[in-house]
Amino acid sequence: MEAADIAFVVICAAMVMLMTPGLAFFYGGMIRVKSALNMLMMCFIAMGISSVLWVLYGFSLAFGSDVNGSGGGVVGNLDFVGFKDMLSVADSDTWLAFAVFQLMFAVLTPALMSGALADRVKFSSWAVFIALWVTVVYFPVAHWVWGGDGWIAALELDGREVIDFAGGTAVHINAGIGALAAVLVVGKRIGFKKDPMRPHNLPMVLLGAALLWFGWFGFNAGSELAANGTAALMALNTMVATGAAVLGWLIYERVRHGAYTTLGAASGAIAGLVAITPAGADVNPMGAVAIGVVSGAVCAWAVSLKYKLGYDDSLDVVGVHLFGGLIGTLMVGFLAINGVGGVSQFALQAVAAFSVMAYSFVVTWILAKLIQVTIGLRSTEEEETVGLDQVYHAETGYDFSQTGSGSLTAGSTVTAPAPAASGEKKVDA
Repeated sequence: MEAADIAFVVICAAMVMLMTPGLAFFYGGMIRVKSALNMLMMCFIAMGISSVLWVLYGFSLAFGSDVNGSGGGVVGNLDFVGFKDMLSVADSDTWLAFAVFQLMFAVLTPALMSGALADRVKFSSWAVFIALWVTVVYFPVAHWVWGGDGWIAALELDGREVIDFAGGTAVHINAGIGALAAVLVVGKRIGFKKDPMRPHNLPMVLLGAALLWFGWFGFNAGSELAANGTAALMALNTMVATGAAVLGWLIYERVRHGAYTTLGAASGAIAGLVAITPAGADVNPMGAVAIGVVSGAVCAWAVSLKYKLGYDDSLDVVGVHLFGGLIGTLMVGFLAINGVGGVSQFALQAVAAFSVMAYSFVVTWILAKLIQVTIGLRSTEEEETVGLDQVYHAETGYDFSQTGSGSLTAGSTVTAPAPAASGEKKVDA
């Protein structure tokens, strides 16, 4: 990379870092008030765990073979454990910029799954789950897709290669299907389909969606690793597809349910961002509009599957990330520009998408089951009823005891505003 490209990638990395707190706000507003802080913490802990593991061995497992030119197609080598020799390799400044950028993907991906398990998971067990999941699922899959010798990156058919510019498979399909596997192990929340479980703070949801939308420009455009026309096209298509997805979700919602909801607008935006992630550098703006509209409408329909099929995906991770990732990954097979799109390209996209789905589902289910039968993944019924904020964090998101400014003693009086025609009025406390 040139110096300007390194600066561009580092700035984009900082934007992607902001997406995890943005996700925390997005999910935190959607959850019930008694577990709002726990939801924020489930996202924030991913920043600590994934950052440390990335330096210890994660970067080496995902990209070690690219740095020194040797390694297998399934997972990278261990040549750079503890970032050993990373400061002295050829083009170390380029590799360090790339490493910090890719670190933010490793932080965000497990955090995406937290929304599916909200309201009912032990915090310590969740931390263990993240550490194991990024190790045996995310790092290998990242190598498959983006590693120079990863087997998905090496797939070819009729001179075509798999298109996944910024993470439709490695991030969104991976997290979406992993969330479904974990949910099936953990089980349903108490009162699922019986008690109202509405978002407690919709302004917070919109704030989180806005932060995600902003950070996603770094996520998508930064994946070009250069400040050039491809990055600009990706940025344009990111905006266009997201706007179209908001419209697609709201139109479906109005036809199906008779209202345009704030939650629907925010969720539609995320669906569009997810869908354009693998495809945005390889379609024109009209293709981005098509992907956006389809993802908005289909994801709006997909979130209802949990009620029909009986799995409790608390905050619609499966409906938005799995289905949105599939839509973008598959649609680019036909919409790709420069003569790439067609049946062969679609076949490649399908192989990549469903291979990641199969691996992630099976391994995630095994991990969740292992934790469940050892240290326990599910919180107790009493803990879930009380709320996870108090149980695991000894805090609450809102202190309602401070809503007043003081106290009144018995028999004291306060002066009320003067009525229009009757002068001053005393009110007995």
